[in-house]
Amino acid sequence: MAKACTNADVSGGLSFDPRTKMLLVVTVSTVVIGGGNGGVMNFVKPALTLVPFMLLLASKKRGAAFVYLATYTAAFCGELFLVPVTTGFLNFIIVATCGLFARFMPGIMMGYFLVNTTTVSAFMAAMARMRVTPKLSIPMSVMFRFFPTVREEYGAIGDAMRMRGIRFGGGKAGAMLEYRLVPLMMSCVKIGEELSAAALTRGLGAPVPRTNICRIGFRLADILAIVLCVGSLAAFVLNKFALL
Repeated sequence: MAKACTNADVSGGLSFDPRTKMLLVVTVSTVVIGGGNGGVMNFVKPALTLVPFMLLLASKKRGAAFVYLATYTAAFCGELFLVPVTTGFLNFIIVATCGLFARFMPGIMMGYFLVNTTTVSAFMAAMARMRVTPKLSIPMSVMFRFFPTVREEYGAIGDAMRMRGIRFGGGKAGAMLEYRLVPLMMSCVKIGEELSAAALTRGLGAPVPRTNICRIGFRLADILAIVLCVGSLAAFVLNKFALL
């Protein structure tokens, strides 16, 4: 008998509905990137920046969690301490670098959490529950496997290059870029075609409703996350109109 898949199967025991994860991605990205400073946003934005860190820790992805924490802390400290004491081109570089990392890293890590803790079957089940057209859900399901596969392929290409002694040092920087990027681009094209064929083979484009053995649904953790998202978005909107 086939085992019914759940979100906990790939998230280390932490169970979130895929729809909750997508709402978290949208909320964290919108509020952290577009939210202003002052008032209640001084509390909302720091709280949301901690959400990816806590979720990655809970899903046993400690390496990614601490890399994110170190990167965001460095960017935040750079904005706080280095920007006021620098001028000219150096100030521009610090502002641009720290600003990009501080505003985009939380949303990127939430996307990383979504892709790495959600199976394609669970994602398709969530899309079906939301009545999303297959024209949108099928390309997105292919994307869920595309990026992890490309990452594995890039690691394999890197291992092959190291075996041949091709590195940035030794005057072989141009060769290293050529021997890495060209095979990677060819692999990306091939991977995309294979994943599209696999999606169609599994019946994702069939005109009849597709069955799914994944059990999804909202639990207590989902309810708490949704309350956090709704509250954060409400504070974001009210702050934009200077009502809070």
